[in-house]
Amino acid sequence: MSERKPVVLVTGASGFVGRHVAPALSREGWSVRRAVRNPEGLDDEVVIESIGPDTDWSAALEGVDAVIHLAARVHHKHEEHAVQLYRNVNIAGTLHLARCAATTGVRQFIFVSTVLVHGRSNEGRAPFSEDDILTPRGLYGMSKAAAEAGLRTLARDSDMSISVIRPPLVYGAGARGNFALLTRAVNLGLPLPFGAIRNHRAFLAVQNLSSFILRRLAHPDPASNFEVFLVADREQVSTPEFIERLGLASGKSPRLFGMPPELLGSLLSVIGRQDTYDSLIGSLELNVSKAIATGWQPQVTLEEGLRLALSAQDP
Repeated sequence: MSERKPVVLVTGASGFVGRHVAPALSREGWSVRRAVRNPEGLDDEVVIESIGPDTDWSAALEGVDAVIHLAARVHHKHEEHAVQLYRNVNIAGTLHLARCAATTGVRQFIFVSTVLVHGRSNEGRAPFSEDDILTPRGLYGMSKAAAEAGLRTLARDSDMSISVIRPPLVYGAGARGNFALLTRAVNLGLPLPFGAIRNHRAFLAVQNLSSFILRRLAHPDPASNFEVFLVADREQVSTPEFIERLGLASGKSPRLFGMPPELLGSLLSVIGRQDTYDSLIGSLELNVSKAIATGWQPQVTLEEGLRLALSAQDP
């Protein structure tokens, strides 16, 4: 009689990160149950049409040993509905799932939050660390910070081990947002005005995020049932250097030119892209010593992560 595989429920399994994390879990011997909104006809799927304060998780959580909560509301164009939507999905939905998991007897709960709970830049300050007072920016960052606070409270009255991971920009095959925009610009040979930027930013290959999640599942901290971690690649580089490395991985020569950061910031504000300024021009350095102290090491280098991202392969 074969030994029972531990079961892990992955929310957001059909999203960018989930499509990398779920196979990595399977390779490490986990029986993966994929919570998805739109089924693809796979045997390991459980359909959860919406995540909120009243979601029925009973079938999805049956026999589950661990939960990886990736699903979240990230972008919402209609601001008049955004506050309630972020509250329902990212805060109430997360806490309801965690409470259901704890009640069902789930042993481990891993919540992928965001570095935006610290703000968008640490310009002129020390690298962000887990013990910093949070100063979240934007509805998304604020909703994730509120969910973290709720999970911390839940952990006090629960035997379930909770790990919170705060990643910076995660890149890899299928990534969207600024990474997809930069990749497209480099491939098209478009001029990019970031040559004069002298910042330092943390990035995270999706393979490295997956490997840290696996490390936490295999080695939970017996002394504490609530831990927070900042996780990033080994190298924290400037925006122009990241673009140069991206070009090297794609076999293209990026067309970088220098524009004074103040002028660039003004132009981006005029066209309504202040978020791009915050995400690419300011510094965002992370102290990842706590994650390293768990015995984890980034699995791939920046060059390897970019090459995998552009070749649409997973190591």
